[in-house]
Amino acid sequence: MALIVQKFGGTSVGDIDRIQHVSDIVANTRKQGHDVIVVVSAMQGETDRLINLANTVVASPNAREYDALIATGEQVSAALLSMSLISAQYPARSYTGFQAGIQTNDHHRKAEIMNIETEKLRVDIHEGRIPVIAGFQGINDHGHITTIGRGGSDVTAVALAAALNADECQVYTDVEGVFTSDPRIVKDARLLSQITFEEMFELAALGAKVLQRRAVEFAKKHQVPVRVLSTFQQGEGTLIAFAKEEQEHPQVSGIAFDRDQAKITVLGIPNDNVSVSKILTAMHAAQIDVDMIIQNVVSENDDVDFSFTVHMDDYYEALAITQKIALSLSAREVIADNKIAKLSIVGLGMKTHASVASKMLQALGEEGIHIHLITSSEVKISAVIDEKYLELGARTLHAAFNLEKTH
Repeated sequence: MALIVQKFGGTSVGDIDRIQHVSDIVANTRKQGHDVIVVVSAMQGETDRLINLANTVVASPNAREYDALIATGEQVSAALLSMSLISAQYPARSYTGFQAGIQTNDHHRKAEIMNIETEKLRVDIHEGRIPVIAGFQGINDHGHITTIGRGGSDVTAVALAAALNADECQVYTDVEGVFTSDPRIVKDARLLSQITFEEMFELAALGAKVLQRRAVEFAKKHQVPVRVLSTFQQGEGTLIAFAKEEQEHPQVSGIAFDRDQAKITVLGIPNDNVSVSKILTAMHAAQIDVDMIIQNVVSENDDVDFSFTVHMDDYYEALAITQKIALSLSAREVIADNKIAKLSIVGLGMKTHASVASKMLQALGEEGIHIHLITSSEVKISAVIDEKYLELGARTLHAAFNLEKTH
């Protein structure tokens, strides 16, 4: 008998029929003799509906009340699924994040899980009940509801699996597992049977929607095996785990891309490091993640042109902050571009970036795709390109690195 945490996303609980189907999956796991804890997202579209309601009332909702509103979506899913399980003679009990003992810091909208009190859940398991927990939420030291940010239900599930020493965390979604690229864009994308934490973290960070990157980071830190599965199609899915030392890795494992990117460039600021530091410090204070960075010294006057990218969710706030600081620095101009995208190659088998980067540049160049920015790390190379070329670029790189299905 194993202890399994099962998480179901918004599409999986999108309507009553789907909730009943999820109930069957959970019940079948119990029939196999396993203990189960379930984490659910809000029904598909519900979080967006609640956000729109908040923004209709006021342009900038109070952060505490915003979280109190947005957290209700997951609570509806948890209660409905519990009702379905109980009607099928499987004892279940729904919990809000607070009731489940999920304690977070004070950062509304982007809270981090600090601790989980598991006693109540362990009693449920011991007594044969199935806890069904509203994902994406917790409570801070002041007793206020907090939310964990987009994709936070993934984080909730992995954190619970870690706290309870679960044997596996199963993330059910609307795809069969992790592919070499998005199969909706790259038709020959191949399902991976296994991928490392390092590779999955990069894919998630670079735009792959299948799993939230903070969840991957949490899983790696606490050594929680995660399996990505389809709610609607049977299969083994993709296991995310540590790499085996004797295992050989392909040079490139996958192609990731993200349309939700924007680039901000400040022209003509002093070449003193302090000026750039002011911009980055302000972004950090506003909890805005700065991704790619490039700095060029303008030879005529020794000024600096500084560019960076942010997610579109943070674009307008980041632009306003940058414009204010640029004015104080007497910068020449601020240029913003929200018609860009990030295209990346990921692989634990990259022994040297030189040959991989060369092949990437050549393949994109042959298609006339201009690269604005490029960065690399141990397991990835990312390029910023014009958004209109994103799909062509993804298919081009997928073919260039021979990631197609084998027929």
